[in-house]
Amino acid sequence: MSTLLEVSGISVSFDGFKAINNLSIKIAEPELRAIIGPNGAGKTTFMDIVTGKTKPDEGYVIWGEKSVSLLGMSESQIAQAGIGRKFQKPTVFEAQTVRENITMALKNPRRPLDLLFNKAAADTEDRMRAISDDIGLTDALGQISGALSHGQKQWLEIGMLLAQDPRLLLVDEPAAGMSAVEREQTTDILVRAAQTRAVVVVEHDMDFIQRMNCKVTVLHQGAVLAEGSLDHVTKNQDVIDVYLGR
Repeated sequence: MSTLLEVSGISVSFDGFKAINNLSIKIAEPELRAIIGPNGAGKTTFMDIVTGKTKPDEGYVIWGEKSVSLLGMSESQIAQAGIGRKFQKPTVFEAQTVRENITMALKNPRRPLDLLFNKAAADTEDRMRAISDDIGLTDALGQISGALSHGQKQWLEIGMLLAQDPRLLLVDEPAAGMSAVEREQTTDILVRAAQTRAVVVVEHDMDFIQRMNCKVTVLHQGAVLAEGSLDHVTKNQDVIDVYLGR
């Protein structure tokens, strides 16, 4: 596994408050990683920096085999480079069907020859089906997206991101507001996605993280407090103190 993303020595302050404090994290490809930490630990700010929403005061963010700096790039350039982000609240086109949502999100290589032989249409249909299978919504392709359950909307949004074929997928609290069955399926979707790309999940739900069975990074006061398996980090005295407020 090679390093896909390297965040090194990043710090950022908002009105004198240090939200990120000399943070360094490496993400491999493929990899499934969970990021946990108490409120205000810097989890969202970390994702904001990687996606270009927030510019750090110092440090660097390096991407891909060519070690490109993400810091000089706009949010749209970073998205085009292969970084997708899913926010906590699902944003799907509610008036469109599940099929239309996924199809609109697909990266379409419109080569003149493909169009000539109508290969693009068949290829789009195949890819749309593969994604709907992956997220468990093939039976709901004709449904209007606004009528889906909360969990199904979350899956659809993950599918729409996968349709853009990102190399890194950042997912914010996917288990929030889901039933136990929906949480289980969400774990399965993310684990499968992480077989071919990097998937970083910010989550509070410890049962959800346990099911993901992956490396965990614990943030506290904008820095890495501990890293390793969930079992390893939950036995760490510093982590226990932070979470139990001792």
